[in-house]
Amino acid sequence: MSEFLFNKFEPVTSKQWKQKIQADLKGADYNETLVWQSLEGIHVKPIYHADDFEADFTPIPGHPKKWNIAQAVFIDDTKIAHNLIIDAIERGAEAISISSEKEFDPTQVFEAFPFEKAAIYCHFTFLSEKFILQLKDFFTNKNATVYYNIDLIGNLARTGNWFYNLNEDHQILDRIFQKNSSENLLSIDASLYQNAGANSIQQLAYALAHANEYLNHFYNNDKEVSEKQGTLTFHFAVGPNYFFEIAKIRAFRKLYAALASEYNCLKTCHIVATPSKRNKTLYDYNVNMLRTTTECMSAILGGANTVSNMPYDALYHKSNEFGERISRNQLLILKAESYFDTVSNPADGTYYIENLTNELAEKALALFKSIEANGGFLHQLKEGTIQRKIKESADKEQQLFDTGTLVLLGTNKHPNTNDRMKDDLELYPFVKTNVRKTLISPIIERRLSEKIEKERIEKE
Repeated sequence: MSEFLFNKFEPVTSKQWKQKIQADLKGADYNETLVWQSLEGIHVKPIYHADDFEADFTPIPGHPKKWNIAQAVFIDDTKIAHNLIIDAIERGAEAISISSEKEFDPTQVFEAFPFEKAAIYCHFTFLSEKFILQLKDFFTNKNATVYYNIDLIGNLARTGNWFYNLNEDHQILDRIFQKNSSENLLSIDASLYQNAGANSIQQLAYALAHANEYLNHFYNNDKEVSEKQGTLTFHFAVGPNYFFEIAKIRAFRKLYAALASEYNCLKTCHIVATPSKRNKTLYDYNVNMLRTTTECMSAILGGANTVSNMPYDALYHKSNEFGERISRNQLLILKAESYFDTVSNPADGTYYIENLTNELAEKALALFKSIEANGGFLHQLKEGTIQRKIKESADKEQQLFDTGTLVLLGTNKHPNTNDRMKDDLELYPFVKTNVRKTLISPIIERRLSEKIEKERIEKE
């Protein structure tokens, strides 16, 4: 068709649309009927229009042209870990996310690994200068792309303690950084805040303030370091609010670019996204596949560099071939069959998402400025302010779930009373209490359905 179909129609203004909607409501109040408010306090309208924007849309800094599928592998037995890694790569994984609680021999774990094809993400619950330098030498010789993901503040927030103590942790990190500042060493684990119940604005502001502690320490007024620094990596958990989660990742790229420009360092960051744990359920667990699918879609459309899916049975089963394969195949279907890698930024120019992006960024920036004006992120973490604010947000969301306003299908709505899970638990699916002395109150991840699930298990 040579003539564009819609040239025959006169343009309709935002005011005209609203007048038409108001007429169709037949006296009902527009705001009360059609405008709803999110947990972040954002009022969502039924329509968005070009008239709502005073200026043209600005590009999202660092939005990737493609995204990678990552497979998570826990390293305990090196031979088993090696087999899992190679199998994952052969079956479609494009990156490997390794985690470990102890040092290991990388030559055994990564034997025959295709370093030229797949990136490696490291997540360690310990801090060892010797081990990191050993890995660096090994991976450098292999020309590997590696993200070491060292996050001292993240460990403090999650566990309540430093790895060793404040001074020793920073001395170790400083020495590693001086030798390898061009490597991708530092990361910010913002997934902790989402999984603990922080809303989207808090997640953005806390991730930015968390990063600011590192930028201020390493890059402030140091042009030489700024010019050769590695990429800062951010880990985000993606929740079920589909369009908000797309906008969240886009908004963060804008926020980080603005912050990084103040330090004369790279304005682009690397984002790794995983589905949230907060809305995953023990009963009617197959629904978790639907939840993780839409959450991965949000991560992809929002602009994550790498997406690592969560197996549907991860709450109660140890790592297993079936669960890992299904989680990986969900991403393979999105990429190869649903064409989610055909367009690099399909959300660009979408009025609703652009509006959400701007509003989330503005509100998060205001919160970030408040954090900095009151001593900074680390100071507020030590005082317990961050923990208190997250708990307040989590309690608000929990109340909505408990009253049935927030629905998890199969758990607090339409539950299958014949489900039995007590004898199928390989892992403890609830918050564990580990009595120990801590410097600060740790930020605790907690799922919405834990209370209901405990009660059901006790009655089985």
